[in-house]
Amino acid sequence: MNRRDFMKLAGIGVTGFAMQRNVSAVADKTSKPNIIFILTDDLAMGDVGCFGQKKIKTPNLDRMALEGTKYTQFYTGTSVCAPSRVSLMTGLHMGHSPVRANREIAPGEGQMPIPSDMPTVAEVLKSAGYSTACAGKWGMGMFETTGSPLKKGFDHFFGYNCQRHAHSYFPTYLYSDDKRIELDGKTYAQNLIVNDMLKWIRAHKDGPFFFFFATTLPHGKYEIDELGEYEKEDWDDNLKKYAAMVTRMDRDVGQLLALLKELNLDEKTVVFFSAGDNGSSFAPESKLGQFFGQSTEKQFRGCKRTMYEGGLRQGALVRWPGKVPDGRVCDEPWAFWDILPTCAELAGIKVPEKARTDGLSVVPALLGGEMPKRPYFYWELHEPHFMQATRFDNWKAVRPKLGVPVEIYDLNADPGEKNDLASSEPGILAKAEEILKTARVDNPDWPMKAAKEPGKKKGKVAGK
Repeated sequence: MNRRDFMKLAGIGVTGFAMQRNVSAVADKTSKPNIIFILTDDLAMGDVGCFGQKKIKTPNLDRMALEGTKYTQFYTGTSVCAPSRVSLMTGLHMGHSPVRANREIAPGEGQMPIPSDMPTVAEVLKSAGYSTACAGKWGMGMFETTGSPLKKGFDHFFGYNCQRHAHSYFPTYLYSDDKRIELDGKTYAQNLIVNDMLKWIRAHKDGPFFFFFATTLPHGKYEIDELGEYEKEDWDDNLKKYAAMVTRMDRDVGQLLALLKELNLDEKTVVFFSAGDNGSSFAPESKLGQFFGQSTEKQFRGCKRTMYEGGLRQGALVRWPGKVPDGRVCDEPWAFWDILPTCAELAGIKVPEKARTDGLSVVPALLGGEMPKRPYFYWELHEPHFMQATRFDNWKAVRPKLGVPVEIYDLNADPGEKNDLASSEPGILAKAEEILKTARVDNPDWPMKAAKEPGKKKGKVAGK
């Protein structure tokens, strides 16, 4: 379905697509900040020291929290990889997204791509004069499709094009742009990815630039080139590897921040860090979840592929010396789909008409103000079956699957979503059910009835 048909179905102007119309005074024609967005893969919010982790060392991220602002309620696009990343790139929540599961075009043909007429953050920033690059994992379209990173606004790409391929940290090949680079299967891919990122930023230091660092750590296989300080720990081997992978990711962030300092780009660069593209792969009650206390002190419920807070809520850090307050903690919620309008405002431009977005610019909040008010947040997912969630104010509604009652939780009193208040809050339940009905636009690829059995034409769910 092309964008024109999609927008016609969506009923733009009626269904709640937001249009960012203000141009920020933050950026002008002579001075636009560089923008870096760091996205980890399946990291749990509670894996990071500044969010409560005690056993895994993350000194660079902890320092980033002290030098910037920590956000405790940064929601992902949904609770699995590909659709969540599409939300981040396009500024659309799952009710309007062209991708709502890790589904392939057809078996063996790669992930469903971002449509050609659906702009990304990179395309918006290129229109403002930014150089753009991505390193790590893409997973939003193979090179021959409309979703290729090189067709979606990125001047340069290095890493894994396919999310299935990204499961291996010692691959036999990677891509530089769309050129396949053969490897020996013994080289730790993250070394090459980070080196490419640092080289590109050094070459584009005069800016403005946008860099999307989509690290694969700590997702997939437990593979690391060295255990480091965890080698002598009296832990299971997988626990040591997982901790080493998280600490390795932190070290990579440290190298990036050190380069910005070396190039005198600290005050010219806003750095976003998201503690994951979705929640942890492991339930809070799992061995790994329990050992590392992944659900944080709030004991969030659920994990990846659920609509509970453990699958959707992440932590974020934003660092921009002299602009973003240092040492601040913000508990107000925002989401992946806010990034596109936020980047547009940072670049001093309006969101283009063709890039209508569900998001709102949070630039005022980044600079120390309050988050913008909005009627609700919305999520859905089509694997392993259709499920939905919405949040408005401090109320959270979850429909775990079709045919079961909607659950209602008060996140202020019950962040662990243990006490279903649907029977005692009929007014809240009615409002939630209306949002769950109206916040989404039915899409031929993602009808509610098709969620249980996608069918051969739609392709199978692609493992992440």
